[in-house]
Amino acid sequence: MSEIPLTWNQAVKGITEFIEVAIHTILYVRQIYPADLFVRRKKYDTPVFQSRHPALNEYISGTVKAVSDELVLGNVDKMVVVIKDKNQVALERFIFSAQNMIEVESYNKDTSVQDAMSSAQLGQYFRSFLIKLNMIESQLGLLELPIGDEASFAVVLELKENTVPSASKSNEPPPWVPADRQHTTSGASEEAQLHLLRAVDTGIINISLAVQESEQKLQPTKDPDDSAHDIEG
Repeated sequence: MSEIPLTWNQAVKGITEFIEVAIHTILYVRQIYPADLFVRRKKYDTPVFQSRHPALNEYISGTVKAVSDELVLGNVDKMVVVIKDKNQVALERFIFSAQNMIEVESYNKDTSVQDAMSSAQLGQYFRSFLIKLNMIESQLGLLELPIGDEASFAVVLELKENTVPSASKSNEPPPWVPADRQHTTSGASEEAQLHLLRAVDTGIINISLAVQESEQKLQPTKDPDDSAHDIEG
């Protein structure tokens, strides 16, 4: 049963579940919040850490729901978890890129897609993504900030050209607002360094994960530029 190819909706559900786990993992491994705020869990047969703070969890799940609403419509180009300092300067961008490989009519989104991977195969790929994320400190080093500074995060949604966020049908999640340009991938300077972590071709929507270290993190001397859509964290 697990070898049945994914449907469009199953691919979207699997990807958004992974993104939610990945956001918690990023916040833990980059020490955005104290370690004792997280509890050890298991997902995709690998240990993960999940926030146990109700307000933070509600914020993350609401944000992921908003991303899912756009992903199911095929609107998403990138979703970025931005790690920033107290002056809102982007230090690291964890970039989830989506590429739709097929077009599926709305009435066919619960039909298995020929040659797509199965749910079990997708879970194995996401396991390798999380293993990479859990080891990211060895690649990026500790996130070091001046005394008195502290890191926070925002989620930025970059949509495909000529699209805008669809209207939410409820009060949740918080509404998308225009993003600070230097939080987006297009706002990164040429001196920023990009590291590809993992990619997967599901046969429906391709997903890749990369992390970008900003120029301000690598050379902490300049003021940020000012001015996609984001939900602040």
